[in-house]
Amino acid sequence: MSYRKTLKLICGFAGGSAVLFAAAVADSRGYFGEQSEEAAGRWSRFNVLQAAQPAWTPASHTPAPTGHAWDFNWDKRDPSSLSNGKKKESVTEDPSSEQDNGKPKATRNILLIRHSQYNLSGNSDKERILTPLGREQAELTGQRLAALGLKYDVLIHSSMARATETANIISKHLPGSPGVELVSCDLLREGAPIEPVPPVTHWKPDAVQYHEDGARIEAAFRRYIHRADPKQKEDSYEIIVCHANVIRYFVCRALQFPPEGWLRMGLNNGSITWLTIRPSGRVALRTLGDAGFMPPDKLTRT
Repeated sequence: MSYRKTLKLICGFAGGSAVLFAAAVADSRGYFGEQSEEAAGRWSRFNVLQAAQPAWTPASHTPAPTGHAWDFNWDKRDPSSLSNGKKKESVTEDPSSEQDNGKPKATRNILLIRHSQYNLSGNSDKERILTPLGREQAELTGQRLAALGLKYDVLIHSSMARATETANIISKHLPGSPGVELVSCDLLREGAPIEPVPPVTHWKPDAVQYHEDGARIEAAFRRYIHRADPKQKEDSYEIIVCHANVIRYFVCRALQFPPEGWLRMGLNNGSITWLTIRPSGRVALRTLGDAGFMPPDKLTRT
C-alpha cells in the first residue's frame, strides 16, 4: 500500500494530531517503504501539519455555555409561579388539581409579517403607502399564508399606513367566513427598540427615541408574545403585520437572546417570521424572514 493511501486510511479512522504524530514516527523509520532520508525530509512537514491541528481535547471542541439557563417564566405565566401565594379556598382542595387546571394546554403560533415595499419619499405616514411592487409583494404573502392551509384566528397590524395596507391585502387571501378579524394596534408602530450592539454609523436615533420607542415596543412584546391562556383549548395561528425593527426585537426577546443584537438580522419586505410558543413556555423559531415564495425580482428590503 502506498504511503499516501496508508496515511489517508489511518486519518480516516482516527483523525487528529495524534494520528499525524504516529504516522510521522512510522514514516521516519521507513515503515511506509521509503528511504530514511526521504522520510526525514518529510518529518519537518509533519511538524507543520501537527501544529495546524487543534488540540484534540473536549474543552477545545465543545462550545462553552453562556451560563444562562432558560427562564421558563419569561412571560410571567408559568403555572407554578402563578399558584404560589394564592389563597386556598378550602383546606381539602387538591393543590395539584388546581395547578393542572391552570396549566396552558394549547400552542400559540405567531406569524410576524414585515410590511411590503412603500414610498420612501413620503413626507408623512399617510403618504408612505405601498408602491406597485409593494402591493404585489403583499399579494404574494397573502397567497403563501393561504397555501399553508392554516386556520388563522386574528390578523393584528401596526397602525402605520404601510402595515395597514399590507394587512388589508393579505386578509383578502385568508380562508374563512366571514373572514379573519383585523385589529389595529399603535404599540406595533416602527421605532428604535434598543441601541444596537455593535453600533452602526448610518442610523443613530437619539437617546429620547430609544427611551420612548423601547418602552412601547417592549409593551407590544408583552401583550402579544406569551404562552396560551389556560382557557385556550386548541392551538392558535395569529398573524401580526408590523415592521422589521419590531420583529427582530421580538425574535431576540422570545428566544432569550441579547435584545441589543436585533440589528444583526435582515428581513425582506413581505417576509414571514414564525414563532411557536409551547404550553411549557418553550419557544421555537420556525422561520426567520422567509421570502422564498417570491420571485427573485420581487425581493426588496426597503
